[in-house]
Amino acid sequence: MELTVVDVPERSRYEVSAGGEVVGFSAYHLIAEGVLALPHVEVESAFEGRGVASTLMRESLDHIRGRHLKVVPICPFARSFLERNPDYADLVHEG
Repeated sequence: MELTVVDVPERSRYEVSAGGEVVGFSAYHLIAEGVLALPHVEVESAFEGRGVASTLMRESLDHIRGRHLKVVPICPFARSFLERNPDYADLVHEG
C-alpha cells in the first residue's frame, strides 16, 4: 500500500492518502512562535493497524523538523509515537 502525506495548511492538518483517497489526518495549530500543538490524529477504521498513522506521524514530523518548528503532542497517539521514537524527541517543545 503506497501512502502519501501532504501538508494542507488551509485546513491546519497533514493528510495521508492511499491510492489518491484521504484516509487520515493529523491536525495542528500554531500556539506560539515556532510551536505547533498536535491535538488529534485520526485514521479511517479500515486502515487502522496497518501502519498508516505511524507513517503519517513520521512524515509530518520530518516536515515539521524541516521547517525548524517544535511540537506539543496533545493527542494520545502523537504522545505515544514520540515516546516510542526518541529520534524525534528534539521536536518536543519544553515549556
